[in-house]
Amino acid sequence: MASKYERYRAASTAVPQQTWAWNMYGAGLENMGRNGRPEQFPIPQPGDDQLLVRIDSVGMCFSDVKIITQGGKHPKLYNRDLTQEPTRLGHEVTLTVIEAGKNLRDRYHHGQRLAVQPDIYQNGKSTAYGYTVPGGLIQYHLIGAEVLETDAGACLLPLAGEMGYAESSLLEPWGCVVASYTQRRRLEPKTGGIMWIVGQPGDTREYTFSAGLDAPATIVLTDTPPAVRALVAQTNATIIERNGLDAAEYAALKEDLTGGKGFDDAVALDPRSATAVSAMARCIARRGTLNLVGKTPLDGLADADVGRLHYDYIAFMGSAGPDIAAAYGEARNRCELRPRGAAVFVGAGGPMGQMHVQRAIELPDGPHLIIATEINDERLEAIMRQFGPLAQANGRKLLVFNPQNAGESLYDFVMRATDQLGADDVVICVPVAPLMAEAATLLKPDGMLVLFAGVPNGTMAPLNLSAVYLGNAQYTGTSGLTIDDQAAVMARALDGSLSPERSVAAIGGMETAQEAMAAVMEGKYPGKIVIFPQLHNLPLLGLDELPAKLPEVGAKLGPGNVWTDEAEAALIELLWGEA
Repeated sequence: MASKYERYRAASTAVPQQTWAWNMYGAGLENMGRNGRPEQFPIPQPGDDQLLVRIDSVGMCFSDVKIITQGGKHPKLYNRDLTQEPTRLGHEVTLTVIEAGKNLRDRYHHGQRLAVQPDIYQNGKSTAYGYTVPGGLIQYHLIGAEVLETDAGACLLPLAGEMGYAESSLLEPWGCVVASYTQRRRLEPKTGGIMWIVGQPGDTREYTFSAGLDAPATIVLTDTPPAVRALVAQTNATIIERNGLDAAEYAALKEDLTGGKGFDDAVALDPRSATAVSAMARCIARRGTLNLVGKTPLDGLADADVGRLHYDYIAFMGSAGPDIAAAYGEARNRCELRPRGAAVFVGAGGPMGQMHVQRAIELPDGPHLIIATEINDERLEAIMRQFGPLAQANGRKLLVFNPQNAGESLYDFVMRATDQLGADDVVICVPVAPLMAEAATLLKPDGMLVLFAGVPNGTMAPLNLSAVYLGNAQYTGTSGLTIDDQAAVMARALDGSLSPERSVAAIGGMETAQEAMAAVMEGKYPGKIVIFPQLHNLPLLGLDELPAKLPEVGAKLGPGNVWTDEAEAALIELLWGEA
Protein backbone atom coordinates (compact mmCIF):
# COMPACT_ATOMS: atom_id res chain seq x y z
CA MET A 1 0.00 0.00 0.00
CA ALA A 2 1.24 3.49 -0.84
CA SER A 3 2.42 5.62 2.05
CA LYS A 4 0.54 8.78 3.11
CA TYR A 5 3.24 10.87 1.49
CA GLU A 6 2.92 8.98 -1.80
CA ARG A 7 -0.86 9.42 -1.74
CA TYR A 8 -0.40 13.11 -1.01
CA ARG A 9 2.00 13.54 -3.94
CA ALA A 10 -0.41 11.72 -6.23
CA ALA A 11 -3.37 13.82 -5.00
CA SER A 12 -5.27 10.55 -4.95
CA THR A 13 -7.60 11.20 -2.02
CA ALA A 14 -10.99 12.90 -1.90
CA VAL A 15 -11.26 16.68 -1.80
CA PRO A 16 -12.99 18.04 1.33
CA GLN A 17 -16.18 20.08 1.15
CA GLN A 18 -14.61 23.18 2.70
CA THR A 19 -11.27 25.00 2.70
CA TRP A 20 -9.52 27.00 5.40
CA ALA A 21 -8.34 30.47 4.32
CA TRP A 22 -6.63 33.55 5.76
CA ASN A 23 -8.38 36.49 4.11
CA MET A 24 -7.07 40.02 4.61
CA TYR A 25 -9.81 42.49 5.58
CA GLY A 26 -7.78 45.66 6.12
CA ALA A 27 -4.55 47.13 7.42
CA GLY A 28 -3.08 45.60 10.55
CA LEU A 29 -2.19 42.06 11.47
CA GLU A 30 -5.44 41.83 13.44
CA ASN A 31 -7.31 42.03 10.12
CA MET A 32 -5.69 38.85 8.85
CA GLY A 33 -8.39 36.19 9.25
CA ARG A 34 -11.13 36.52 11.89
CA ASN A 35 -10.18 36.84 15.54
CA GLY A 36 -6.71 35.50 14.87
CA ARG A 37 -8.00 32.37 13.09
CA PRO A 38 -8.49 31.28 9.48
CA GLU A 39 -12.03 30.86 8.16
CA GLN A 40 -13.77 28.06 6.30
CA PHE A 41 -15.38 28.50 2.89
CA PRO A 42 -17.02 26.06 0.46
CA ILE A 43 -14.74 24.66 -2.23
CA PRO A 44 -16.23 25.63 -5.60
CA GLN A 45 -16.25 23.60 -8.80
CA PRO A 46 -14.02 24.92 -11.59
CA GLY A 47 -15.55 26.45 -14.69
CA ASP A 48 -14.51 25.48 -18.20
CA ASP A 49 -11.58 27.92 -18.10
CA GLN A 50 -10.53 27.43 -14.48
CA LEU A 51 -8.33 25.16 -12.42
CA LEU A 52 -9.15 23.88 -8.96
CA VAL A 53 -5.79 23.76 -7.18
CA ARG A 54 -4.48 22.53 -3.84
CA ILE A 55 -1.97 24.85 -2.16
CA ASP A 56 0.94 22.79 -0.85
CA SER A 57 3.38 25.36 0.53
CA VAL A 58 3.67 29.11 0.93
CA GLY A 59 6.83 31.07 1.66
CA MET A 60 6.26 34.07 3.91
CA CYS A 61 7.77 37.27 2.53
CA PHE A 62 8.64 40.66 4.00
CA SER A 63 6.88 42.23 1.01
CA ASP A 64 3.63 41.06 2.61
CA VAL A 65 4.30 43.45 5.49
CA LYS A 66 3.55 46.37 3.17
CA ILE A 67 0.00 45.08 2.68
CA ILE A 68 -0.39 44.56 6.42
CA THR A 69 0.68 48.14 7.14
CA GLN A 70 -1.07 49.82 4.20
CA GLY A 71 -4.14 47.65 3.65
CA GLY A 72 -6.19 48.72 0.65
CA LYS A 73 -3.91 51.74 0.10
CA HIS A 74 -1.10 49.43 -1.07
CA PRO A 75 -0.19 50.48 -4.66
CA LYS A 76 -1.10 47.07 -6.07
CA LEU A 77 -4.55 47.18 -4.43
CA TYR A 78 -5.57 50.50 -6.00
CA ASN A 79 -7.46 51.82 -2.94
CA ARG A 80 -9.55 48.67 -2.64
CA ASP A 81 -12.04 48.38 0.21
CA LEU A 82 -10.82 45.17 1.79
CA THR A 83 -13.79 44.94 4.10
CA GLN A 84 -15.95 44.36 1.01
CA GLU A 85 -13.39 42.77 -1.31
CA PRO A 86 -10.69 41.10 0.79
CA THR A 87 -7.41 39.90 -0.61
CA ARG A 88 -5.16 37.13 0.66
CA LEU A 89 -1.43 37.06 1.29
CA GLY A 90 0.94 34.41 -0.01
CA HIS A 91 2.76 34.75 -3.34
CA GLU A 92 5.62 32.26 -2.90
CA VAL A 93 3.43 29.29 -3.75
CA THR A 94 3.62 25.68 -4.85
CA LEU A 95 0.35 24.05 -5.86
CA THR A 96 -1.14 20.86 -7.31
CA VAL A 97 -3.86 20.74 -9.95
CA ILE A 98 -6.91 18.87 -8.62
CA GLU A 99 -9.24 19.44 -11.56
CA ALA A 100 -8.90 21.27 -14.87
CA GLY A 101 -11.85 22.82 -16.66
CA LYS A 102 -12.60 21.26 -20.03
CA ASN A 103 -10.94 24.08 -22.01
CA LEU A 104 -7.68 23.66 -20.09
CA ARG A 105 -7.22 19.89 -20.17
CA ASP A 106 -4.81 20.04 -23.09
CA ARG A 107 -2.40 21.99 -20.87
CA TYR A 108 -3.11 20.96 -17.28
CA HIS A 109 -3.96 17.67 -15.62
CA HIS A 110 -4.85 16.19 -12.26
CA GLY A 111 -1.81 15.83 -10.00
CA GLN A 112 0.34 18.30 -11.96
CA ARG A 113 2.65 20.31 -9.69
CA LEU A 114 3.16 24.00 -10.45
CA ALA A 115 4.84 27.07 -9.00
CA VAL A 116 3.23 30.50 -9.29
CA GLN A 117 5.02 33.42 -10.96
CA PRO A 118 3.25 36.20 -9.02
CA ASP A 119 4.58 39.32 -10.78
CA ILE A 120 1.53 39.48 -13.05
CA TYR A 121 0.67 42.24 -15.53
CA GLN A 122 -2.55 42.44 -17.53
CA ASN A 123 -2.82 45.17 -20.17
CA GLY A 124 0.23 46.76 -18.57
CA LYS A 125 -1.38 46.96 -15.12
CA SER A 126 0.14 45.12 -12.16
CA THR A 127 -2.33 42.54 -10.86
CA ALA A 128 0.08 40.48 -8.80
CA TYR A 129 -0.90 37.18 -7.18
CA GLY A 130 -1.01 37.61 -3.41
CA TYR A 131 -1.86 41.29 -3.87
CA THR A 132 -4.56 42.26 -6.39
CA VAL A 133 -5.29 38.58 -6.99
CA PRO A 134 -5.88 36.78 -3.65
CA GLY A 135 -2.92 34.55 -2.88
CA GLY A 136 -1.96 31.21 -1.47
CA LEU A 137 -2.83 31.26 2.23
CA ILE A 138 -5.75 28.94 1.54
CA GLN A 139 -6.01 25.19 1.11
CA TYR A 140 -7.93 25.06 -2.19
CA HIS A 141 -8.98 27.74 -4.65
CA LEU A 142 -9.78 28.45 -8.28
CA ILE A 143 -7.32 29.88 -10.79
CA GLY A 144 -8.60 31.39 -14.01
CA ALA A 145 -7.85 34.13 -16.51
CA GLU A 146 -6.39 36.38 -13.77
CA VAL A 147 -3.34 34.05 -13.71
CA LEU A 148 -3.65 32.08 -16.96
CA GLU A 149 -4.19 34.98 -19.39
CA THR A 150 -1.64 37.70 -18.63
CA ASP A 151 0.62 39.91 -20.71
CA ALA A 152 3.30 37.21 -20.38
CA GLY A 153 0.95 34.24 -20.83
CA ALA A 154 0.15 31.78 -18.05
CA CYS A 155 2.01 32.64 -14.85
CA LEU A 156 2.40 29.03 -13.74
CA LEU A 157 5.67 27.10 -13.96
CA PRO A 158 5.45 23.30 -14.33
CA LEU A 159 7.81 21.71 -11.82
CA ALA A 160 10.34 19.25 -13.17
CA GLY A 161 11.93 16.32 -11.38
CA GLU A 162 11.09 15.49 -7.79
CA MET A 163 11.54 18.88 -6.20
CA GLY A 164 10.02 19.28 -2.75
CA TYR A 165 7.20 21.68 -2.01
CA ALA A 166 9.16 24.07 0.19
CA GLU A 167 12.09 24.43 -2.20
CA SER A 168 9.61 24.92 -5.06
CA SER A 169 7.91 27.77 -3.17
CA LEU A 170 11.31 29.38 -2.82
CA LEU A 171 11.78 29.50 -6.59
CA GLU A 172 10.00 32.88 -6.41
CA PRO A 173 12.30 34.69 -3.94
CA TRP A 174 15.27 32.94 -5.45
CA GLY A 175 14.09 34.09 -8.86
CA CYS A 176 14.16 37.67 -7.59
CA VAL A 177 17.76 37.14 -6.46
CA VAL A 178 18.76 35.64 -9.82
CA ALA A 179 16.97 38.46 -11.64
CA SER A 180 19.20 41.03 -9.95
CA TYR A 181 22.16 39.62 -11.90
CA THR A 182 20.42 39.50 -15.28
CA GLN A 183 20.44 42.47 -17.60
CA ARG A 184 17.30 44.55 -17.20
CA ARG A 185 18.75 47.82 -18.47
CA ARG A 186 18.43 48.96 -22.08
CA LEU A 187 21.99 49.33 -23.35
CA GLU A 188 21.53 50.75 -26.86
CA PRO A 189 19.91 53.96 -28.14
CA LYS A 190 16.15 53.48 -28.48
CA THR A 191 14.84 53.03 -31.99
CA GLY A 192 12.32 55.76 -32.67
CA GLY A 193 13.15 57.47 -29.38
CA ILE A 194 14.30 60.95 -28.47
CA MET A 195 18.00 61.56 -27.73
CA TRP A 196 19.44 64.60 -26.01
CA ILE A 197 23.12 65.47 -26.48
CA VAL A 198 24.68 68.09 -24.21
CA GLY A 199 28.15 69.44 -24.87
CA GLN A 200 30.50 72.04 -23.46
CA PRO A 201 30.95 75.41 -25.22
CA GLY A 202 34.35 75.52 -26.87
CA ASP A 203 34.85 71.74 -27.00
CA THR A 204 36.71 70.98 -30.24
CA ARG A 205 37.26 67.27 -29.71
CA GLU A 206 36.66 65.13 -32.82
CA TYR A 207 33.95 62.83 -31.50
CA THR A 208 32.66 59.86 -33.45
CA PHE A 209 29.46 57.83 -33.08
CA SER A 210 30.21 54.40 -34.54
CA ALA A 211 26.75 52.86 -34.00
CA GLY A 212 23.32 53.83 -32.75
CA LEU A 213 23.01 57.43 -33.88
CA ASP A 214 20.55 56.38 -36.58
CA ALA A 215 18.16 54.92 -33.94
CA PRO A 216 16.48 58.07 -32.51
CA ALA A 217 13.61 59.73 -34.36
CA THR A 218 14.44 63.05 -32.70
CA ILE A 219 17.80 64.40 -31.53
CA VAL A 220 18.00 67.45 -29.30
CA LEU A 221 21.30 69.36 -29.27
CA THR A 222 22.49 71.62 -26.47
CA ASP A 223 25.86 73.39 -26.90
CA THR A 224 27.03 70.45 -29.00
CA PRO A 225 30.53 70.41 -30.55
CA PRO A 226 30.78 70.95 -34.33
CA ALA A 227 31.93 67.36 -34.94
CA VAL A 228 28.78 65.98 -33.32
CA ARG A 229 26.47 68.43 -35.06
CA ALA A 230 27.95 67.26 -38.37
CA LEU A 231 27.31 63.60 -37.44
CA VAL A 232 23.73 64.31 -36.42
CA ALA A 233 23.09 66.24 -39.66
CA GLN A 234 23.76 63.01 -41.60
CA THR A 235 20.89 61.16 -39.90
CA ASN A 236 17.20 61.18 -40.77
CA ALA A 237 16.26 62.36 -37.28
CA THR A 238 14.35 65.52 -36.55
CA ILE A 239 16.93 67.91 -35.09
CA ILE A 240 16.10 70.44 -32.39
CA GLU A 241 18.68 72.88 -30.99
CA ARG A 242 18.31 74.43 -27.55
CA ASN A 243 21.58 76.12 -26.59
CA GLY A 244 22.74 78.14 -23.62
CA LEU A 245 20.75 76.25 -21.00
CA ASP A 246 21.89 75.93 -17.42
CA ALA A 247 21.09 72.95 -15.19
CA ALA A 248 18.09 74.67 -13.63
CA GLU A 249 16.42 74.79 -17.06
CA TYR A 250 16.79 71.09 -17.89
CA ALA A 251 13.54 70.04 -16.20
CA ALA A 252 11.55 72.56 -18.26
CA LEU A 253 13.20 71.24 -21.44
CA LYS A 254 12.09 67.72 -20.51
CA GLU A 255 8.51 68.90 -20.00
CA ASP A 256 8.51 70.86 -23.23
CA LEU A 257 9.96 68.21 -25.53
CA THR A 258 8.86 64.92 -23.97
CA GLY A 259 5.63 65.79 -22.19
CA GLY A 260 7.33 64.98 -18.90
CA LYS A 261 8.17 61.37 -19.85
CA GLY A 262 11.87 62.11 -20.16
CA PHE A 263 14.49 61.58 -22.83
CA ASP A 264 15.02 57.99 -23.91
CA ASP A 265 18.76 58.57 -24.23
CA ALA A 266 20.94 61.39 -22.98
CA VAL A 267 24.60 62.01 -23.76
CA ALA A 268 26.86 64.31 -21.75
CA LEU A 269 30.08 65.26 -23.56
CA ASP A 270 33.08 66.33 -21.49
CA PRO A 271 30.95 66.64 -18.32
CA ARG A 272 32.47 68.77 -15.57
CA SER A 273 29.60 69.78 -13.25
CA ALA A 274 28.11 67.24 -10.85
CA THR A 275 25.08 69.51 -10.53
CA ALA A 276 24.51 69.50 -14.30
CA VAL A 277 24.91 65.71 -14.54
CA SER A 278 22.48 65.28 -11.63
CA ALA A 279 19.95 67.45 -13.45
CA MET A 280 20.43 65.49 -16.69
CA ALA A 281 19.92 62.21 -14.85
CA ARG A 282 16.54 63.45 -13.62
CA CYS A 283 15.49 64.00 -17.22
CA ILE A 284 15.81 60.47 -18.58
CA ALA A 285 12.77 58.26 -19.14
CA ARG A 286 12.01 54.87 -17.61
CA ARG A 287 14.65 52.46 -18.97
CA GLY A 288 16.47 55.49 -20.27
CA THR A 289 20.24 55.80 -20.59
CA LEU A 290 22.68 58.51 -19.58
CA ASN A 291 25.96 58.20 -21.47
CA LEU A 292 28.85 60.17 -19.97
CA VAL A 293 31.81 60.71 -22.31
CA GLY A 294 34.90 62.43 -20.97
CA LYS A 295 38.36 62.34 -19.43
CA THR A 296 37.99 64.81 -16.55
CA PRO A 297 36.36 63.99 -13.19
CA LEU A 298 33.25 65.84 -12.15
CA ASP A 299 33.65 68.54 -9.53
CA GLY A 300 31.94 66.38 -6.90
CA LEU A 301 29.48 63.59 -6.27
CA ALA A 302 26.27 63.61 -8.28
CA ASP A 303 22.82 63.12 -6.79
CA ALA A 304 21.39 59.95 -8.30
CA ASP A 305 17.83 58.69 -7.97
CA VAL A 306 18.50 55.29 -6.39
CA GLY A 307 14.79 54.52 -6.44
CA ARG A 308 14.71 54.81 -10.23
CA LEU A 309 17.86 52.70 -10.57
CA HIS A 310 15.92 49.91 -8.86
CA TYR A 311 12.39 50.35 -10.21
CA ASP A 312 12.82 52.17 -13.53
CA TYR A 313 16.00 50.43 -14.73
CA ILE A 314 17.68 53.69 -15.74
CA ALA A 315 21.26 53.13 -16.88
CA PHE A 316 24.38 55.19 -16.29
CA MET A 317 27.15 54.30 -18.73
CA GLY A 318 30.19 55.97 -20.14
CA SER A 319 33.65 55.94 -21.67
CA ALA A 320 36.62 58.20 -22.27
CA GLY A 321 35.62 58.61 -25.93
CA PRO A 322 36.06 59.90 -28.56
CA ASP A 323 33.62 57.22 -29.83
CA ILE A 324 30.35 58.08 -28.09
CA ALA A 325 28.97 54.63 -28.92
CA ALA A 326 31.76 52.86 -27.03
CA ALA A 327 29.74 53.03 -23.80
CA TYR A 328 26.80 51.05 -25.13
CA GLY A 329 26.31 47.29 -25.25
CA GLU A 330 26.69 44.19 -23.11
CA ALA A 331 30.48 44.04 -23.24
CA ARG A 332 30.99 47.24 -21.25
CA ASN A 333 27.96 46.93 -18.99
CA ARG A 334 28.12 43.81 -16.86
CA CYS A 335 25.48 42.71 -14.39
CA GLU A 336 26.97 39.49 -12.96
CA LEU A 337 29.34 39.19 -10.01
CA ARG A 338 32.95 39.32 -11.11
CA PRO A 339 34.60 35.90 -11.37
CA ARG A 340 37.17 35.34 -8.61
CA GLY A 341 36.48 38.83 -7.31
CA ALA A 342 35.59 40.28 -3.92
CA ALA A 343 31.88 40.75 -3.18
CA VAL A 344 30.30 42.58 -0.23
CA PHE A 345 26.69 42.00 0.84
CA VAL A 346 25.19 44.75 2.99
CA GLY A 347 22.26 43.59 5.13
CA ALA A 348 23.21 39.98 4.54
CA GLY A 349 21.47 38.54 7.59
CA GLY A 350 17.88 38.66 6.35
CA PRO A 351 16.35 35.87 4.26
CA MET A 352 17.02 37.58 0.93
CA GLY A 353 20.49 38.71 1.95
CA GLN A 354 21.33 35.14 2.89
CA MET A 355 20.19 34.01 -0.55
CA HIS A 356 22.59 36.45 -2.17
CA VAL A 357 25.43 35.16 -0.02
CA GLN A 358 24.55 31.55 -0.77
CA ARG A 359 24.29 32.24 -4.49
CA ALA A 360 27.73 33.86 -4.51
CA ILE A 361 29.21 30.85 -2.73
CA GLU A 362 27.56 28.32 -5.04
CA LEU A 363 28.01 30.33 -8.24
CA PRO A 364 30.38 28.53 -10.61
CA ASP A 365 33.42 30.74 -11.06
CA GLY A 366 31.92 33.16 -8.55
CA PRO A 367 33.71 35.60 -6.22
CA HIS A 368 36.66 34.28 -4.25
CA LEU A 369 36.10 36.59 -1.26
CA ILE A 370 32.60 37.09 0.17
CA ILE A 371 31.99 39.63 2.96
CA ALA A 372 28.62 39.57 4.72
CA THR A 373 27.84 42.65 6.80
CA GLU A 374 24.93 42.89 9.24
CA ILE A 375 24.17 44.74 12.50
CA ASN A 376 22.82 41.62 14.23
CA ASP A 377 25.44 39.27 15.68
CA GLU A 378 23.01 36.36 15.89
CA ARG A 379 22.33 36.62 12.19
CA LEU A 380 26.05 36.76 11.43
CA GLU A 381 26.56 33.65 13.53
CA ALA A 382 23.78 31.97 11.55
CA ILE A 383 25.52 32.91 8.29
CA MET A 384 28.77 31.34 9.44
CA ARG A 385 26.95 28.26 10.69
CA GLN A 386 24.92 27.87 7.54
CA PHE A 387 27.40 28.89 4.90
CA GLY A 388 30.87 28.51 6.43
CA PRO A 389 31.15 24.81 5.52
CA LEU A 390 29.58 25.49 2.11
CA ALA A 391 32.13 28.25 1.40
CA GLN A 392 34.99 25.96 2.41
CA ALA A 393 33.65 23.17 0.20
CA ASN A 394 33.47 25.58 -2.74
CA GLY A 395 36.90 27.09 -2.20
CA ARG A 396 35.57 30.51 -1.16
CA LYS A 397 36.61 32.76 1.72
CA LEU A 398 33.65 33.96 3.82
CA LEU A 399 34.02 36.87 6.26
CA VAL A 400 31.35 38.53 8.42
CA PHE A 401 31.34 42.04 9.86
CA ASN A 402 29.14 43.96 12.28
CA PRO A 403 29.84 47.72 11.94
CA GLN A 404 28.13 48.50 15.26
CA ASN A 405 30.57 46.68 17.49
CA ALA A 406 33.74 46.53 15.37
CA GLY A 407 36.84 48.52 16.12
CA GLU A 408 37.00 49.80 12.55
CA SER A 409 34.64 51.07 9.84
CA LEU A 410 33.18 48.88 7.14
CA TYR A 411 35.30 50.81 4.63
CA ASP A 412 38.51 50.05 6.53
CA PHE A 413 37.50 46.40 6.97
CA VAL A 414 36.81 45.94 3.25
CA MET A 415 40.00 47.72 2.24
CA ARG A 416 42.06 45.61 4.62
CA ALA A 417 40.42 42.41 3.36
CA THR A 418 41.06 43.36 -0.28
CA ASP A 419 44.65 44.64 0.11
CA GLN A 420 43.38 48.23 -0.28
CA LEU A 421 41.90 47.51 -3.71
CA GLY A 422 38.23 47.68 -2.79
CA ALA A 423 35.36 45.41 -3.70
CA ASP A 424 34.51 44.26 -7.19
CA ASP A 425 30.84 44.13 -6.28
CA VAL A 426 28.64 45.47 -3.47
CA VAL A 427 25.05 44.25 -3.14
CA ILE A 428 22.60 46.25 -0.98
CA CYS A 429 19.85 44.17 0.59
CA VAL A 430 18.34 46.84 2.85
CA PRO A 431 16.26 49.81 1.61
CA VAL A 432 18.29 52.63 3.16
CA ALA A 433 19.61 55.34 0.83
CA PRO A 434 22.52 56.50 3.06
CA LEU A 435 23.74 52.89 3.20
CA MET A 436 23.60 52.76 -0.58
CA ALA A 437 25.76 55.86 -0.83
CA GLU A 438 28.19 54.52 1.79
CA ALA A 439 28.38 51.15 0.05
CA ALA A 440 29.39 52.79 -3.23
CA THR A 441 32.58 54.03 -1.56
CA LEU A 442 33.68 50.42 -1.05
CA LEU A 443 34.02 49.78 -4.78
CA LYS A 444 36.99 49.51 -7.05
CA PRO A 445 36.93 52.06 -9.90
CA ASP A 446 35.33 49.41 -12.14
CA GLY A 447 33.15 47.89 -9.43
CA MET A 448 29.42 47.20 -9.50
CA LEU A 449 26.81 48.42 -7.02
CA VAL A 450 23.63 46.30 -7.05
CA LEU A 451 20.58 47.93 -5.46
CA PHE A 452 18.56 44.82 -4.67
CA ALA A 453 16.43 46.55 -2.05
CA GLY A 454 14.16 49.24 -3.41
CA VAL A 455 13.54 52.73 -2.04
CA PRO A 456 10.82 55.03 -3.43
CA ASN A 457 11.46 56.81 -6.71
CA GLY A 458 12.78 60.26 -5.96
CA THR A 459 15.12 59.02 -3.21
CA MET A 460 18.46 60.63 -3.94
CA ALA A 461 21.93 59.49 -2.91
CA PRO A 462 25.35 60.98 -3.73
CA LEU A 463 27.25 58.68 -6.13
CA ASN A 464 30.59 59.00 -7.86
CA LEU A 465 29.40 59.16 -11.47
CA SER A 466 32.90 60.14 -12.58
CA ALA A 467 33.81 56.50 -12.02
CA VAL A 468 31.25 55.47 -14.64
CA TYR A 469 33.24 56.98 -17.54
CA LEU A 470 36.72 57.02 -15.99
CA GLY A 471 36.68 53.51 -14.50
CA ASN A 472 33.57 51.80 -15.95
CA ALA A 473 31.74 51.57 -12.63
CA GLN A 474 28.28 49.97 -12.75
CA TYR A 475 25.18 51.01 -10.81
CA THR A 476 22.31 48.58 -11.28
CA GLY A 477 19.06 47.49 -9.67
CA THR A 478 16.09 45.27 -10.42
CA SER A 479 12.55 44.80 -9.20
CA GLY A 480 10.46 41.65 -9.52
CA LEU A 481 11.15 38.66 -11.73
CA THR A 482 9.93 36.69 -14.73
CA ILE A 483 8.93 33.08 -15.05
CA ASP A 484 12.25 32.53 -16.86
CA ASP A 485 14.08 33.59 -13.68
CA GLN A 486 12.18 30.96 -11.70
CA ALA A 487 12.90 28.37 -14.39
CA ALA A 488 16.61 29.21 -14.19
CA VAL A 489 16.59 28.60 -10.43
CA MET A 490 14.75 25.31 -10.94
CA ALA A 491 17.32 24.17 -13.50
CA ARG A 492 20.17 24.88 -11.10
CA ALA A 493 18.34 23.17 -8.24
CA LEU A 494 17.89 20.08 -10.39
CA ASP A 495 21.52 19.96 -11.53
CA GLY A 496 22.73 20.41 -7.94
CA SER A 497 24.52 23.74 -8.42
CA LEU A 498 22.08 25.64 -6.17
CA SER A 499 20.22 24.57 -3.05
CA PRO A 500 17.07 26.71 -2.55
CA GLU A 501 15.98 24.60 0.43
CA ARG A 502 18.92 25.94 2.45
CA SER A 503 16.91 29.15 2.83
CA VAL A 504 14.22 27.51 4.98
CA ALA A 505 14.56 28.53 8.63
CA ALA A 506 11.16 27.67 10.08
CA ILE A 507 7.96 25.80 9.19
CA GLY A 508 4.36 25.94 10.35
CA GLY A 509 0.89 24.57 9.65
CA MET A 510 -2.20 26.38 8.40
CA GLU A 511 -3.21 27.82 11.77
CA THR A 512 0.18 29.51 12.28
CA ALA A 513 0.12 31.88 9.26
CA GLN A 514 -0.67 34.99 11.30
CA GLU A 515 1.98 34.09 13.89
CA ALA A 516 4.42 33.45 11.06
CA MET A 517 3.72 36.86 9.57
CA ALA A 518 4.40 38.47 12.94
CA ALA A 519 7.69 36.53 13.09
CA VAL A 520 8.63 37.91 9.67
CA MET A 521 7.89 41.44 10.87
CA GLU A 522 10.13 41.07 13.90
CA GLY A 523 12.88 39.14 12.07
CA LYS A 524 12.61 36.20 14.42
CA TYR A 525 14.17 33.60 12.12
CA PRO A 526 17.38 33.94 10.08
CA GLY A 527 15.77 32.69 6.88
CA LYS A 528 12.46 31.89 5.23
CA ILE A 529 9.33 30.65 6.98
CA VAL A 530 7.33 28.11 4.95
CA ILE A 531 3.68 27.39 5.73
CA PHE A 532 2.12 24.04 4.76
CA PRO A 533 -1.62 24.84 4.39
CA GLN A 534 -2.66 21.17 4.27
CA LEU A 535 -1.11 20.41 7.66
CA HIS A 536 -2.90 21.03 10.96
CA ASN A 537 -1.51 20.82 14.48
CA LEU A 538 1.93 21.88 13.27
CA PRO A 539 3.18 24.75 15.46
CA LEU A 540 5.54 27.37 14.13
CA LEU A 541 8.98 25.79 14.66
CA GLY A 542 12.52 26.80 13.79
CA LEU A 543 14.41 23.99 12.12
CA ASP A 544 16.73 23.76 15.13
CA GLU A 545 13.66 22.82 17.23
CA LEU A 546 12.66 19.87 15.06
CA PRO A 547 15.07 17.23 16.44
CA ALA A 548 13.52 17.66 19.91
CA LYS A 549 9.89 18.41 19.03
CA LEU A 550 9.39 16.35 15.87
CA PRO A 551 12.23 13.81 15.99
CA GLU A 552 10.93 11.85 13.00
CA VAL A 553 11.34 15.00 10.92
CA GLY A 554 14.46 16.29 12.63
CA ALA A 555 16.26 13.03 11.86
CA LYS A 556 15.88 13.76 8.13
CA LEU A 557 17.41 17.24 8.21
CA GLY A 558 20.74 17.76 6.54
CA PRO A 559 23.99 18.65 8.33
CA GLY A 560 23.56 21.90 10.25
CA ASN A 561 19.78 21.39 10.41
CA VAL A 562 19.26 22.16 6.73
CA TRP A 563 15.82 21.45 5.27
CA THR A 564 15.61 18.48 2.90
CA ASP A 565 12.98 16.83 0.74
CA GLU A 566 13.31 13.80 3.01
CA ALA A 567 12.38 15.92 6.04
CA GLU A 568 9.38 17.24 4.13
CA ALA A 569 8.26 13.71 3.27
CA ALA A 570 8.54 12.71 6.92
CA LEU A 571 6.57 15.81 7.95
CA ILE A 572 3.68 15.03 5.60
CA GLU A 573 3.73 11.35 6.55
CA LEU A 574 3.49 12.32 10.21
CA LEU A 575 0.93 15.14 10.18
CA TRP A 576 -1.22 15.04 7.07
CA GLY A 577 -4.79 13.98 7.72
CA GLU A 578 -6.51 12.63 4.62
CA ALA A 579 -9.91 14.05 3.74
